[in-house]
Amino acid sequence: MKRFFSREKFKETAARSWKWLRSFASTKKGKFTIAFVITGIVWWFSVPSHLFDDPTSTVLLDRNGKLLGARIATDGQWRFPDRTTVPYKFSQCLIQFEDRQFYNHPGVNPVALFRALRQNISSGEVVSGGSTITMQVIRMASGNPPRTVWQKIIEIFKATRVEATYSKEEILALYASHAPFGSNVVGIDAASWRFFGRSPEKLSWAESATLAVLPNAPSLIYPGKNQQRLKDKRDRLLQRLVTAGIIDQQTCDLAKQEQLPGAPYPLPRVTPHLLDRADKEGHAGEIVTTTIDIDMQQRVADVVQRHHQRLKGNQIHNAAAIVVEVKTGNVVAYVGNTQGPEGINVAGTSDDHGYDVDVIMAPRSTGSILKPFLYCGMLNDGVILPNTLIPDVPTDIAGYNPENFELDYDGVVPAHRALSRSLNVPAVKMLQQYRVERFHSLLNKIGLKTVTRSADDYGLSLILGGAEARLWDLAGTYASMSRSLTRYNNSGQYTRSDFHPLQYMPQQKDSVPAFTNEKSYFDASSLWFTFQAMLDVERPGDEAAWTAYITSRKVAWKTGTSFGFRDGWSIGVTPEYVVAVWVGNGTGEGRPGLIGINTAGPLMFDIFSQLPSTSWFSKPEKDMKKIAVCKQSGFRALDICESETLFVPASGGRAGACPYHRTIHLDRTGHYRVNSDCEDITAMKHVSWFILPPSMEYYYKVKNPTYAPLPPWKEDCKGQSSQAMEFIYPREETQLYIPIELDGKPGKAVFEIAHRNSGMKVFWHLDNNFVGETTSFHQLALNPEAGEHTLTCVDENGETIALKFNIISERKR
Repeated sequence: MKRFFSREKFKETAARSWKWLRSFASTKKGKFTIAFVITGIVWWFSVPSHLFDDPTSTVLLDRNGKLLGARIATDGQWRFPDRTTVPYKFSQCLIQFEDRQFYNHPGVNPVALFRALRQNISSGEVVSGGSTITMQVIRMASGNPPRTVWQKIIEIFKATRVEATYSKEEILALYASHAPFGSNVVGIDAASWRFFGRSPEKLSWAESATLAVLPNAPSLIYPGKNQQRLKDKRDRLLQRLVTAGIIDQQTCDLAKQEQLPGAPYPLPRVTPHLLDRADKEGHAGEIVTTTIDIDMQQRVADVVQRHHQRLKGNQIHNAAAIVVEVKTGNVVAYVGNTQGPEGINVAGTSDDHGYDVDVIMAPRSTGSILKPFLYCGMLNDGVILPNTLIPDVPTDIAGYNPENFELDYDGVVPAHRALSRSLNVPAVKMLQQYRVERFHSLLNKIGLKTVTRSADDYGLSLILGGAEARLWDLAGTYASMSRSLTRYNNSGQYTRSDFHPLQYMPQQKDSVPAFTNEKSYFDASSLWFTFQAMLDVERPGDEAAWTAYITSRKVAWKTGTSFGFRDGWSIGVTPEYVVAVWVGNGTGEGRPGLIGINTAGPLMFDIFSQLPSTSWFSKPEKDMKKIAVCKQSGFRALDICESETLFVPASGGRAGACPYHRTIHLDRTGHYRVNSDCEDITAMKHVSWFILPPSMEYYYKVKNPTYAPLPPWKEDCKGQSSQAMEFIYPREETQLYIPIELDGKPGKAVFEIAHRNSGMKVFWHLDNNFVGETTSFHQLALNPEAGEHTLTCVDENGETIALKFNIISERKR
């Protein structure tokens, strides 16, 4: 391609241009033009793109724009972020006081400047500056430099530049946002809250006039001193408003009767912990509009404080509560902790109990609060049915010995009752069947972000408080479950996108995922059965005390208590709201009586009483199937079971068949068991019998008097037998630790077996040496030496069971 200019041609053109420019610059017209261009460039770039870069306060607003709290800026000033509009009353007062020609000049008012010059000359001192509002904005943006003639010229120059870029309303807003109001109060918002305890939009004419005159001499007439001088200035401004036709004389006279502000008000601290959280999460110096309902927040905080007064009598000093709107996942109340006698204490003071800690975001031991997730997961995967019997007997799993809170056992218990009664042993049995790895993965998927260790590290204790969770995540997961079931009932579908974290800001980033048709973690029927089981949680103590809660509304709820009575939990769920509560000590100190159902439960229901009326979940029958269920075992029925046709979760058809019904053969009287060796087949009665293993039967029949043990064998059928004995403790080959007593001697281990015939005599042998016999209650305390041993039990009928175990002395541990 041919070049348009050669290098030589370019140099020649440049030389001619430079020569012309030098020639033009030497003329009067050229000098003026160049000076004008340079001045224009300086004028244009004399004002930065952002006039103010001062740090601002973090400001927290509720869903309707009401102030929840604010944090002082990093330079120690109460300076709210810039506002975009100015309240009408304040703008009218400001213009009448500072710059009545504000809307008519280009940033500079020559008439005002000459008038100020004449006044200053006649007075012999500076009594007037003649500055417009725009010039004052420039002065504030420059850091309020000393007042000199040269500085005034600079302000005039820059004011015209500001007027070229900003609208009059924007200039008013800049003034209102950065005007000094005395002490460390900057801007109309901070001043309005500090001096009058409310927002600028709610100020009266007298209050607006007071704030309009303050920036004129904030250090001289600061509220609380020189009151008469401040009142005189305010009243003159009010009268000027009458002259300008902005208010009438009656309004003016009434305004003059209003009192001046006294000592500054403290700013609201309605949600101090949420304010701290927003500040830490990247919103420092911003106005943060939240999903909080200030009226609900204050009512919930009052309820928490009322319960705090009761709980601290037992040295329980901290509590937290969160109220969630299920449909959106919005948090409408956020009480991160209780308050001390003077509000939130400063850490390190003598009576500090960690009131400044946001417990909602603090990981704490879960206790039993995760049990509904396991129950729902097992229903969803077809592992159990709601009435499936779960073993509830003393348990030893590789040295892990879970116990029920009441130290009692039922032998077996329906799965839904195990959940509603929060029984520990059945929960561990269920987790053992479901597998820890599977449950661990489920918890991570549904939103429990603090379950971070490996499944093997948690082991079976995962279901009984071995993990830690945050109240925030727990409330979010229960709300997601409610949301998922409600969506199915309303639309016939459910989706994994229903499971998302809570949000305290509308449409918070990474909070609400995009809609997806991917199958949810729990089906609707499993969720409904889970909430039904949680609806039946047993109330403690005086039943009359709970009557109001039971009759007022239906709430699916679950409590939890961590090991050592350190944490009390209670979470309630309805289709509209989730209320989550934690009670305890921030120090981790346990207290007798710190039990979730007695401490957190009443607080949770008191919070529910502050909420609007709620509904209950519709039964999602389209997501269920009807199958034959064994009446006694709750498993899928066999042909030999007495069954009933029930709705079960959609995957219930995969659940296991009844393992406890067997066909037995009785003689013609029906009192004895027989077989073909001792009874004619035609004379036999073939009967279906509900048979539990001996250890389960041992506890079950105590609480179920209708339970029928197996009939004995007929005399001439003595050779036939079924297992009649079973070890209760220990359950399998294991290691046992023998503690050292206070007197320095080794203690004893208590061995226990169950026998179908409680009156049968059992003979005990340790390493083939007879050590004792028992009748009815088959327990024996032994003190074997360290090492491996074999314990053998023989009943009067000659039936034998044996168990190997290893004793480790406490001194060798």
